[in-house]
Amino acid sequence: MLRKIRIPLAVIFYVGVTLLFLDYTGAVHHWLGWMAKIQFLPAVSALNVLVIIGLVLLTFVFGRVYCSIICPLGITQDIIARLNPKKNRYTYSKAKNWLRYTVWGVFAVTIVLGIGSLTALLDPYGAFGRIASNLLQPVWMWLGNLLAGIAEHYGSYAFYSKEVWLKSLPTFIVAVVTLVAIAVLAWRNGRTYCNTICPVGTTLGFISRISLFKIRFDESKCKNCSMCTTNCKASCIDYKTHSVDHSRCVACGDCVAKCKFGALRYSFAPCSKKADAKVDESKRAFLTASAMVAATAMAQETKKVDGGLAPLLDRSVPERKTPITPPGSLSARNMARHCTGCQLCVSGCPNKVLRPSTDLTTMMQPVMSYEKGYCRPECTHCSEVCPTGAIRKIDAVEKSSLQIGRAVWVAANCVVLTDDVSCGNCARHCPTQAIEMVHANPNNEASPMVPSINENRCIGCGACENLCPARPFSAIYVEGYEEHHSY
Repeated sequence: MLRKIRIPLAVIFYVGVTLLFLDYTGAVHHWLGWMAKIQFLPAVSALNVLVIIGLVLLTFVFGRVYCSIICPLGITQDIIARLNPKKNRYTYSKAKNWLRYTVWGVFAVTIVLGIGSLTALLDPYGAFGRIASNLLQPVWMWLGNLLAGIAEHYGSYAFYSKEVWLKSLPTFIVAVVTLVAIAVLAWRNGRTYCNTICPVGTTLGFISRISLFKIRFDESKCKNCSMCTTNCKASCIDYKTHSVDHSRCVACGDCVAKCKFGALRYSFAPCSKKADAKVDESKRAFLTASAMVAATAMAQETKKVDGGLAPLLDRSVPERKTPITPPGSLSARNMARHCTGCQLCVSGCPNKVLRPSTDLTTMMQPVMSYEKGYCRPECTHCSEVCPTGAIRKIDAVEKSSLQIGRAVWVAANCVVLTDDVSCGNCARHCPTQAIEMVHANPNNEASPMVPSINENRCIGCGACENLCPARPFSAIYVEGYEEHHSY
């Protein structure tokens, strides 16, 4: 019965979460966005107390069903493992606690220190998101483009084409390496990643030791046939001693289904005194990690930003000294501490301005760049889909006055001065009218008209940078703010 319930639910969650990353229209999120928000680490990062309590209670009652039903990376491992034609291939192995707790400790430290790139690497939901958005979404989009071409041939516009482009080579490589590593481990040993590396699995393992419902042996019926052990993808059942390591068991029910003698059952298990002794230790470890996450998430610093007219800089466009983080992210610090690099905002950005960072300290977290578009003031898609609290939900009114950066003019690149032509493209398309055209020489009305930027009104949307006709370097670009603020 357990397996019959688990498989349909797992399929629903897996398909739903995958569609969130494949969809580039934003329609799916309206119906299934909650599936991303109930993932464990995003809920912790967002300090979503109700979801955290719900997942803890779910694990306390039913064991690690989160790993076998809700977690998309866990289900991916099951799919890959089932492709292996070899049956009865698993064996019991003792828990490698030294590795599990070392990885868990490193993970906790990365959260405390705000090292977002390492946190993102270890998060199972983020890992699946990078695989889906970097490897599956391009295929999905190519199929959509194929259908659009066929439909157009027959005079129909039911589908439309989308540009498929590589947003970040390092993130693409990370996604490929992650998929290969997960596939090899799952093919050979099933849930090895879940039970030796995944920090979420280790955290839930503290609680599942004392779960009310567990896989239990009826020793009087057991014939020591070893079918339970050879079919346990978590390698946590020792048929010789009739024991189950419940910290690693994902409550999949495969062992119960394979036992021909009814010696295994998934049932209510009252805690013994020995189990009670482990309760406090498990709860303390879990609550300590949660407290560290909560404390660091609320730590914020403030920074003043001067207003006024920006100086006209006579230099080439440099690398951005301060990366631009999406509206709603509050600050670069908040983004680094909360983002798990799942790429959900990147994969769904309709304006093509979000892409994964290539900086080592914030790798795979979203930053903004305006080569292919600009951040339209009316668009709030990224703030609506983010499940971790790294990008807080904002509305169009709030966004229209939210300053995430400032425009900087580089005279050496401006076509007005280099080609002796009139332009004003940046001023015409600025949505906040932060740019006005003034005479290059205020004392000479015959001098060419060049842009002057009012930093008090500039929101850093990048319309000026994106639409500037200067090539190969834009004559106007956006420099980010460490702390976002409203004018």
